[in-house]
Amino acid sequence: MVKLACLVLCSLTATCACAEVQTSIRAGSTHSGALEGQRYRIIVSTDIGGTDPDDFQSMVHLLVYTDVFDIEGLISSPFDKGRKRDILQVIDCYERDYENLETYSDRYPTPAALRAITKQGETERAPYAGVRRSTEGSRWIVQCARRDDPRPLYVLVWGLIEDLAQALHDAPDILPKLHVYWIGGPNKKWSPDAYQYIVDHHPKLWIIEANATYRGWFTGGNQSGQWGNRAFVKQHIAGKGALGDFFVSQKGDIKMGDTPSVGWLLKGNPDDPTQPGWGGQFVRAWERPYSRFERMTKKTDRMDVFGILELVLPMGNDVPKQAKAMLAVENQRLPGHAPGDGTLRFRFCPKAAKAYGFKIQSNVPALDGKTGGITAYLPSPDIAQRPTANLPNWWTDDPRLDLAEGSHHGAKTVNQWREDYLRDFSERVIRCQAPCSAETGR
Repeated sequence: MVKLACLVLCSLTATCACAEVQTSIRAGSTHSGALEGQRYRIIVSTDIGGTDPDDFQSMVHLLVYTDVFDIEGLISSPFDKGRKRDILQVIDCYERDYENLETYSDRYPTPAALRAITKQGETERAPYAGVRRSTEGSRWIVQCARRDDPRPLYVLVWGLIEDLAQALHDAPDILPKLHVYWIGGPNKKWSPDAYQYIVDHHPKLWIIEANATYRGWFTGGNQSGQWGNRAFVKQHIAGKGALGDFFVSQKGDIKMGDTPSVGWLLKGNPDDPTQPGWGGQFVRAWERPYSRFERMTKKTDRMDVFGILELVLPMGNDVPKQAKAMLAVENQRLPGHAPGDGTLRFRFCPKAAKAYGFKIQSNVPALDGKTGGITAYLPSPDIAQRPTANLPNWWTDDPRLDLAEGSHHGAKTVNQWREDYLRDFSERVIRCQAPCSAETGR
């Protein structure tokens, strides 16, 4: 009878009354966001199933909050072996918990509805041009952006930015409808060409480029007792329904590196990235760092971390008909591009402030075996005082030293909220374990 009473209550309102007491918004908060009743249209583009389990954890987190969003698309955009099936695997867990979840809110989408909006995106990194071909995922972005809805379409990019670049290439008219939050950093190192395409051809895109801020979700902040990365998962996530168990099976501690993009919409002021919120606080972007050398660089050469390095190297004589080359940098093998002007070009994006070594493997005699390097450094905090008019809607990590967690600029603008967003997540994931109780409101 208790469960029936709660079901009746949920059927009378869009959101079960118990959901209202589960938000951890502080009294008197000036924040807005989905937890305050704003409904945002969102598409998530993810490299789930690749080399890092954090996308699985972030997908679990997203799914327990799907009642407060209008989810319009889940796109698999991997640079590795991840595929659409990996998203569907998490939805299978959601289906097992759905009977409990829907007692808290009748706005949880059905598993079938989520499967219907799950699409396969690009599975290869873009060539030098920045775009390759349209995909089911890029076409879905275009279709959703063109819907007759006055609200912006928030595109949360957790991996490669290739499908977004392709959508903008194929349908530039959608640009005014898009608000993008990109977890750059390590993902940017795999998408230098697609990224540079967007900078060069779509500079008015509304985008948050979070290269380091996102690390605050799992680095720093209060990690004592139950708030520690491993302790929190053991105490609050393990055993909480199929989704909770799946979360733990992927990684026994918190990573969730893509979740700040969701946190940005849950609590904060999504229309103004300079304001504080769970997803961080950002500054207007300065000119996007781009370094071009017409020679092989050395480790004594310097560039901005997260910038784009372009090497334009002459091939000399005895060039084969089809010149090929790979630039080996740590775990990457970056293909060279031959534009027909007697050079080979390589683009590289350093994900950390340190020295990198290069080595070329090529069928071009003048380039094969050539070695070099580059040293990436953190930009000075004063750079934020020089926002560029060329990128009027572009935001990035705040380089102020007092907001950095170690070398991670902006991370403290996220981890200052650590107890709030983890407490709220723990209350949400309980929904997977048991139905709403009319007596307790939980």
